[in-house]
Amino acid sequence: FVVPEEAPQRRNVSVNTAALSEPGAFVAVVKSQNAMDAGCDGTQDDLPSVINEESEFLSQVLMKVCEERDLPLALKIGAHRAVNPQLKTAGDGVVAFADMSVLSRLCSRFPKVRILATFLSRNNQHEACVIASKFRNLHIYGCWWFCNNPSMIQEITTMRVEMLGTAFTAQHSDARVMDQLIYKWAHSRCVIAKVLTAEYEKLAISGWSPTRQDIRRDVHRLFGGSYEEFMQKSLLGTPPS
Repeated sequence: FVVPEEAPQRRNVSVNTAALSEPGAFVAVVKSQNAMDAGCDGTQDDLPSVINEESEFLSQVLMKVCEERDLPLALKIGAHRAVNPQLKTAGDGVVAFADMSVLSRLCSRFPKVRILATFLSRNNQHEACVIASKFRNLHIYGCWWFCNNPSMIQEITTMRVEMLGTAFTAQHSDARVMDQLIYKWAHSRCVIAKVLTAEYEKLAISGWSPTRQDIRRDVHRLFGGSYEEFMQKSLLGTPPS
């Protein structure tokens, strides 16, 4: 679901308990304002945030349910809707710089909530790695949408491996058109393999040769193992920041 812009009255909000019986995670696509609602002076490219942290729905409903039910929250950050409305659903763009401090504050305010996040802009990838290294309740994943290009996957994955080791998920099965998954996984596997090969070559030069078991462990963690560990992690006993 998409987090609504207008916060509902808390007294009138009810939780569908049947839908919460076996959820994987709440997923929210957080976005900037519609491009057509912004001015034509370039200000739409300088939006302060793509997450409304003042939203009562977010802080008093969604995050509270996640805390009470020990449920994770998945955020997809950085879409700029309707850059070209004539293209309809194909007319979305990207927010050049999403305010990452908002994500840091969410992780700090709600340390008991596991947050998974992926980012649409190349400009946010480095700061995302830094934040992920500081908060145990944050897991970054995938190369989403406009980042799903071989050159971008290589750059982002290399940076994540250098900064996070294998404590992230390299790619995920997300596609607006199902057929896109075919080429997405084909080129993703190829590019990620090249990134890992380069890292193992560095280790070999330094005097340590990884074993087949080491390599299998790393690949498993990058393609789901790290995500599974994160999802099984319970933070209910984590004290507030």
